[in-house]
Amino acid sequence: MNSINNYIDHTNLKQDAIESDITTLCKEAIQHGFFSVCVNPFYVPLAAINLKEHKPKVGTVIGFPLGADSGEMKYAETRFMIHQGAEEIDMVLNIGALKERSFEVIRKEINKVVEASDGNCVKVIIETCLLNNEEIKIACNIAKDAGATFVKTSTGFSSGGATIEDVKLMRKTVGADMGVKASGGIRSLEHIELLIDAGANRIGTSNAVEILK
Repeated sequence: MNSINNYIDHTNLKQDAIESDITTLCKEAIQHGFFSVCVNPFYVPLAAINLKEHKPKVGTVIGFPLGADSGEMKYAETRFMIHQGAEEIDMVLNIGALKERSFEVIRKEINKVVEASDGNCVKVIIETCLLNNEEIKIACNIAKDAGATFVKTSTGFSSGGATIEDVKLMRKTVGADMGVKASGGIRSLEHIELLIDAGANRIGTSNAVEILK
């Protein structure tokens, strides 16, 4: 297994985050060898400056946290963020469209974000706490077919976060070649290890430094 540090997207998506918080986030990512930082779109240029010539990648969120923007808006936001320096895109799937079984709407929006990403990593947040097992499998299969790089459990802003059972189901559904990111409510080293054992190959947490202590 790789060092756990290499699995981590070091995250600060708080509404009240200020520039110094993002600068600290980037310094911690460099110091600890985290895979990336994940910040709100406004802070992508700042993160890109802080991480220039360093290993951690710059990640951001699209259609966050509700996923209720149109596919065209998600496309435009992704394109702009890539030009601002984002290297990884975590997009929120349209949960309402999934519940309505409007699967072509979801497929098209993921396609648009993948196209806009210019070959960069795209993670599709399916918000597992709002879905039943059938819906989780459908969302995973659509994301895979639409060309996404990862499926991701949660925004961390809904009613629940990453569970071992959901990660196992997602990994079984997408197979060995697609990424599975666990995020939301991850606050212990034991939880991270269990999620990795269940099939996650990326972990999103805002508590990484405290966990690793």
